[in-house]
Amino acid sequence: MKITHILTATALLVLASGCDKSSERAKTGEPQAEQVAASHEAPHWSYEGETGPGNWGTLDAEWSPCGDGERQSPIDIDQTVQADLPEMSAAFQPASLKIIHNEHVADGINNGHTVQINYSEGDVLTIGAEQFQLVQYHFHSPSEHTVRGRHYPMEMHLVHKSAADKLAVVGVFIEEGAHNTAFDPIWSNLPATRGDETHLENVMVDVNQLLPASTKSYRYDGSLTTPPCSEGVKWIVMATPIQLSTDQIGAFRNIINGNNRPVQPLNGRSVLTDHVAESGM
Repeated sequence: MKITHILTATALLVLASGCDKSSERAKTGEPQAEQVAASHEAPHWSYEGETGPGNWGTLDAEWSPCGDGERQSPIDIDQTVQADLPEMSAAFQPASLKIIHNEHVADGINNGHTVQINYSEGDVLTIGAEQFQLVQYHFHSPSEHTVRGRHYPMEMHLVHKSAADKLAVVGVFIEEGAHNTAFDPIWSNLPATRGDETHLENVMVDVNQLLPASTKSYRYDGSLTTPPCSEGVKWIVMATPIQLSTDQIGAFRNIINGNNRPVQPLNGRSVLTDHVAESGM
């Protein structure tokens, strides 16, 4: 997509101080910039069992928002409010591939499971008067957000950070369909071993080509989807999914599957959109 995205918006979010810590991880390009490095040795967490999402809030005092936060992510997108949203544009340039399969446990922090592409070329997302730099993008299977209760096979998160250490995350649903050649440079280099990080200077990825053609979106005020679940994250979820083939989705799931946090209550929040929903969305 040649990017000057025009999406609709109204001022959405009051970004919480918890983002300051999380964006510090983003600044260094460390695994999952949606996450915060605790000031002490944090416990192990996972997506199932005693260390799973239902218990994240009790595993560490700094993770209490996971259990008692009022603006948590992900959410189910159902009832939406039509709005004039702030204009959004993005200038992404092709960049060399820095890819990691992370289950990062250095310094006592376990950053969960994902395949993540770190980004340091300074590409900029502008929302209204605010600018955010793309830090990294990574994947969840199945999707973390749902639409009227429906999961997509996968979801891509593009994590951006502002100079004021605020976070904006663009979510892109991935459905099963045609082979997507734009993902070939990534999928051809998917790391099978956790902790493996590869910098391929000669392999270029154009983020523009990873995004849907339609610029319609859903926007809401949410949180990190992993511990410590800090609130104040600006979420932009694209209304139109992109496609990967059955084989491409299967290749990812052979490495990682089930790395999605369950949807969280809205607690009175509005989901704003410039998208006119069709039947069943």
